[in-house]
Amino acid sequence: MRPLKATINHHGLLSNLNHTKKIANKSKVMSVLKANAYGHNLLDVAKTLKSSDGFAILSIDEAIQLRENNFDQTVLLLEGFFDKDEVRIASELSINVTVHNQRQIELINQVKPISPINIHLKINTGMNRLGFMPEEINYLLETLNSNPYIEDIVLMTHFSTADEKEGIEKQLGIFNLISDNYNYPASVANSAAIIRYPESRLDWVRPGIMLYGLSPFENKIAKDFDLIPVMSLISEIIAVQNIKTGDLVGYGSNFKANKNMRIGIVACGYADGYPRHAKNGTPVAIDGHLSSLVGRVSMDMLYVDLTQIPSANIGSKVELWGEQVFVDSVAKLAGTVGYELICAISASHRVPIRNINA
Repeated sequence: MRPLKATINHHGLLSNLNHTKKIANKSKVMSVLKANAYGHNLLDVAKTLKSSDGFAILSIDEAIQLRENNFDQTVLLLEGFFDKDEVRIASELSINVTVHNQRQIELINQVKPISPINIHLKINTGMNRLGFMPEEINYLLETLNSNPYIEDIVLMTHFSTADEKEGIEKQLGIFNLISDNYNYPASVANSAAIIRYPESRLDWVRPGIMLYGLSPFENKIAKDFDLIPVMSLISEIIAVQNIKTGDLVGYGSNFKANKNMRIGIVACGYADGYPRHAKNGTPVAIDGHLSSLVGRVSMDMLYVDLTQIPSANIGSKVELWGEQVFVDSVAKLAGTVGYELICAISASHRVPIRNINA
């Protein structure tokens, strides 16, 4: 059997949730489980994070899975529903829905659900992705309050630069101008805002990437925030090549040895979710010793430098990211973000995912 696997540290996952709760203080915690729990397996993660006050997901199918497996927390559809059938299901299963456009309100009115639906009314405060414009909110709330098919209302928005120097001041200011006129619960904080901006920790917070042990900030790593990496991508050396000064390695010959070297070939490639654009020098750990990537990542294999690790050989363990090699570091050298890498693992369908400390 091919030695590549991803392991999920559920002790770390729970630790990250508890750390988030401590930071969030009195806010309710809605753990974000979209994209198959960021590639970590929806139901396994939900079981570990069962002490969450709620779960946020993307699709009605994910919501159904949670309800069928007896999760009775608040479950929120982050993009709301897309057709009448989903309205009916949301009503029957007591699923909260984000409402961000007029058509969704029309669908509710057309279905006339037997059980009224709880909604999270999304306000576009500047990200310009989803949500009603601020000047629409007063009228909307008047009509929604008198709508017999809608029950509880939460006001929400999403920050575009909570992880950047621009921060949240402008967007939060727009949101507060509206929310301060009403007595509705509010939900605005993503992982970056939870960590950096105490003023954003309102009635609900929505931690995502921090639960999985990744930093939401470009120039920081998980341990800077006392977060534990949850996913480890592990493989082995399957071949060793001894090369001489001037020899070339891999497709495109984009690595040229400047000395005699030992090169290890690892069973992992871009078809497995490892980034094809990871540069020479991207860190790896081999039998616990730090080393680096050389050459271009191919579909099924990649190359690592064994020159300074004489004990390494065929069968040696390679951590591509995990506790020693932070996925954020790999992502940065590949010109992407850690979110993409961890989600790509389950999307590849080639990497067995195993739970530890579950």
